[in-house]
This record gives sequence, C-alpha cells and structure tokens, in this order.
Amino acid sequence: MSTLLVIAKEPVPGRVKTRLTPPFTPHQAARLAEAALADTLATVRDTPADRRVLALDGAPGDWLPHGFEVVAQSPGDLDERLAAAFARCTGPTLLIGMDTPQVTPELLGSGLDFGACDAWLGPAEDGGFWALGLAVPDPALLRGVPMSVPETGAVQRGRLTAAGLRVRDLPRLRDVDTAADARTVAAQAPRSRFAACHEELTATATNVRDGAWTGTA
Repeated sequence: MSTLLVIAKEPVPGRVKTRLTPPFTPHQAARLAEAALADTLATVRDTPADRRVLALDGAPGDWLPHGFEVVAQSPGDLDERLAAAFARCTGPTLLIGMDTPQVTPELLGSGLDFGACDAWLGPAEDGGFWALGLAVPDPALLRGVPMSVPETGAVQRGRLTAAGLRVRDLPRLRDVDTAADARTVAAQAPRSRFAACHEELTATATNVRDGAWTGTA
C-alpha cells in the first residue's frame, strides 16, 4: 500500500508564514499559506496512491478536498512530529509539506517508485528538504535530525545512508518562506491558486522588489 503524507498547519493569521510579514500582513500571509496548501492537496489528490493522509496542526477547512484521512499532529519538535506521522503509515510512504505549491503529480509519483531505492529525498534550495520517501517507514530515521537549519537536508541524507538505505534524489525545489520565495514560486506555477493569490495581493503595490514594496496591498 502506497501512502502520500502531508504535514501542514491550519492557515491561521499569525501562526503560518510569519516570515512573509512584512511586507505581507498576517492575514495576507495566511491567505498565501492557504493557497499553497490547497494547491499541494489538489496535487496529492491527483497523484495515484492507495492512501492520502493529512497530519494537521489545527482544524480542517474548505481547502481540504475529499479523499484524505486527517490526523492530528503529535506534540513536540518538528522532527518528532514528522516521525510520529510516519509511524502512522505502512508500506511505501512519501511525506511532503505545504511550502511547495509548484509540485506536480509527476514529481510525487516518482517519489513513490521504490524499485531501485529504499528512500527518496527532495532537497530544498535553503538546505532543507521538501519531500522524504521511505519504502519502509521508520520513525527513528527522523528523530533527532535538526530541522529548519541550513544543514537539515544533509543531516537527513546522512541518517538515511548510515542506515544502509539506497537514496535517490527528487528535483531541488524552492520552499515558500520569504516574500522573494513567494514571487519566484508564483512565477514557476503561474496557473496555481498560489500564483493567483500572490498576483491579487501584489496588484496594488507601487514597487515590488526583493520581497519589499511601497504602496497599498
């Protein structure tokens, strides 16, 4: 049984995408987070898998499509929450977050092909990772990995290889953390909800450059 596993926060102003503020307001940042989450879940829905699980911090909203099992995130640091999410799964499992709305069914489908490997790692441009696939979910492979630091991806890869796993890479993607990231990712996925939301929020800005603007948004 193959599983696509998404870990996400409910898009509540002030609790998500806080590094987008400024230039975006907390409400605008939450709107962008919701659009990114909706794009991600739609892609997961359209990717062949036997099971689709959303490990959610918060409550589901209108952005959740049918066909998902929703489970509450466990308490603890991010490594513990990721490990607990994997512990709920059996068989080949691919984990992704809500920060890469540019993902496609083709990308996610590749990460569920374990014919020639035991693990998949999707490196992020900031040094982290946007996806982790395990043929046999083992929570111990994540516990203790330092998260949200430039060496996160390298440490996670080292943990996999030290366990004797054959690791393959998914394409490197850019997470949406800052306003500059948001602009770049919106351009990479011009037909996405995220791009439409980003365009709407920046339409009234008089100057948008390097993640900052003057004017009204």
